[in-house]
Amino acid sequence: MARRIGSRYTAHQILGRGSAGTVWLGEGPDGPVAIKLLREDLSSDQELVGRFVQERTALLGLEHPHVVSVRDLVVDGNDLALVMDLVRGTDLRTRLDRERRLAPEAAVAIVADVADGLAAAHAAGVVHRDVKPENVLLDMQGPLGPGGSHRALLTDFGVAKLIDTPRRTRATKIIGTPDYLAPEIVEGLPPRASVDIYALATVLYELLAGFTPFGGGHPGAVLRRHVTETVVPLPGIPDELWQLLVQCLAKAPASRLRASELGARLRELLPMLTGMPPLDVDEPDTEPAEEEGEELQPSGPAPAAGEPVRRRGAVPLVPGAKPADSNRDTHTSMRVPAPDELAGGARGTARAPRATGARRPGSARNRAITRRRRLTLAVAAVILVAAGVGTWLATTEDDTTPPQDTQNSAPANP
Repeated sequence: MARRIGSRYTAHQILGRGSAGTVWLGEGPDGPVAIKLLREDLSSDQELVGRFVQERTALLGLEHPHVVSVRDLVVDGNDLALVMDLVRGTDLRTRLDRERRLAPEAAVAIVADVADGLAAAHAAGVVHRDVKPENVLLDMQGPLGPGGSHRALLTDFGVAKLIDTPRRTRATKIIGTPDYLAPEIVEGLPPRASVDIYALATVLYELLAGFTPFGGGHPGAVLRRHVTETVVPLPGIPDELWQLLVQCLAKAPASRLRASELGARLRELLPMLTGMPPLDVDEPDTEPAEEEGEELQPSGPAPAAGEPVRRRGAVPLVPGAKPADSNRDTHTSMRVPAPDELAGGARGTARAPRATGARRPGSARNRAITRRRRLTLAVAAVILVAAGVGTWLATTEDDTTPPQDTQNSAPANP
């Protein structure tokens, strides 16, 4: 059923749902458009509406071949909407779900496109803050690129910033998707352009491997891994590509490349990737939610006991999200972990595959078992000390008994 959006646009059918709202196929004065209608709770927030209007110039001024342009912003009653260019295709998450992983040439070409779009945004002073496969659209009507890749466009610029208003999230909250959050965000620092580079490198790793470098299990555990663990090497890719990935996944923001540098370096690597098949790597096992959820708790509900842990274990920002849309509702609000919690994780590549049932060093369960063992040893030591004191007292009592007069028993001198 069609509905009017403002005075100039008509929304005809739903194309998809996300954490921030619903995307519609619409019609405007200049033809077909995509209309992102933000959630009603967002449109009723007057502070957010004001911020929305404030960001109008920055959002409308961002135009690039690898960015989905925002044509208009509509504030009309309960409707708060972004009118965007219509991209005839699918998003990168859908393709990744279908193929699991991509050939290195296609993966690098797609990420190079996104890096070019980010370079334009950063030059304009705009940080995306939520780079992930769901926000990368593939233009199926354009010509094919290296490795049979479709032209990639980054969408949803400014949405994370709009949602993250002071009234909606305090300084102790994190807005983002756990698998792609840079360590400095987890530690409570303000997001800079480098957070987009870290997220994009995570996307490239996922396209190559079929899983993210620090994802899986409870969201709190994912956040800790970003801060404490190093990335697991991917066998079978050229060393030049691996070193590029490691640099952009560096914990220190200053060590990462700029978006323009990343795009250029990736395109330089394309010739050596021609014809290379997708990698054959096994995904690390996922920790049970109860093992990883003892210290860092999300603001959303935790998985029920015995419930299987989903890949990319993010908590929906919208309570009661429909299961059909759960793979899109990955925008998570979490508290910033305390320094001692972040320091508690394992150092090293703890997500590497290990034997079934073996505990991961540094996990909450392993630390709990270690604490119990230490407590048992301490109790045993107290018991032994008490037993030793008792023996000592008994011996001391014996030593203080008056000795016999052995002089009388000695033989007399002749």
